[in-house]
Amino acid sequence: MSAPPPKPVLLTGASGNLGRMLARELGAAGWTLRLTDIAPFPDPLPPGAVFVRADLNDGVALLRQAEGCGALLHFGGVSVERPFEEVLGPNLRGLYHVYEAARRERARVVFASSNHAIGFHERPREGEPRLDLDCAFRPDGYYGLSKAYGELMGRLYWDKHGVENVNLRIGSCFPKPTDARMLATWLSYPDLVRLVAACVAAPRTGHAVIWACSDNPRSFWGRDHRERIGWRPRDSAEAYRAEVEGRLGDPVAERYQGGAYASIEYSRAAPSPRDPFALE
Repeated sequence: MSAPPPKPVLLTGASGNLGRMLARELGAAGWTLRLTDIAPFPDPLPPGAVFVRADLNDGVALLRQAEGCGALLHFGGVSVERPFEEVLGPNLRGLYHVYEAARRERARVVFASSNHAIGFHERPREGEPRLDLDCAFRPDGYYGLSKAYGELMGRLYWDKHGVENVNLRIGSCFPKPTDARMLATWLSYPDLVRLVAACVAAPRTGHAVIWACSDNPRSFWGRDHRERIGWRPRDSAEAYRAEVEGRLGDPVAERYQGGAYASIEYSRAAPSPRDPFALE
């Protein structure tokens, strides 16, 4: 990992699973962190870190916490599929507050996007090309829709205000894979830490998109901007293949890249077409 950044870094969603892990690892590497979440921080604070409990809907609180920061790691908000009204405030309005804070501070945003922004793309068949970064958004629920919105917010703030942002389309970030789908989507904790550090350290990013998964031969995803930030994953889900290969989902989950999220409240009589604009 490169040297700690010269300015403090704000981490939203610090009390969540990924936020806690990032706070621990980045704090141990000497980063000066400002941590925030709507929930209390459950762990001992890393050296040099401060925690402020706040709601992403509170734009003034977020602006205050971002003062003097060089980067905003936005991992906050609703992190699973929920009804639209529950997603609306933290994931849409809260993201606007993050970008307004970044615009004022001329800070870079590292946004925890998700594979669920493209989850209704079908899984590639053998020999078919993988999805590239400029594929169409095909969210598989309201959570995925909010992540597509987040990436478009980054596009807007780069084009209109020059706010640099890196959008991490996170696959499945857990200590280890838990089902067969994760042979394609798994992202190890160490690979995520190195990815976030590279996003902050890169001299320039512009508006960038990264398929945030480990070095998985079965990955659904192809070209992205990882060369721009100098990141390469080191881990691979293949080490767990024998453990998870037979753990499959229902037919809808197995058809689409978003897995089980595509199955939630799915009511079509026939699968949606591979071509996003086809009738059937």
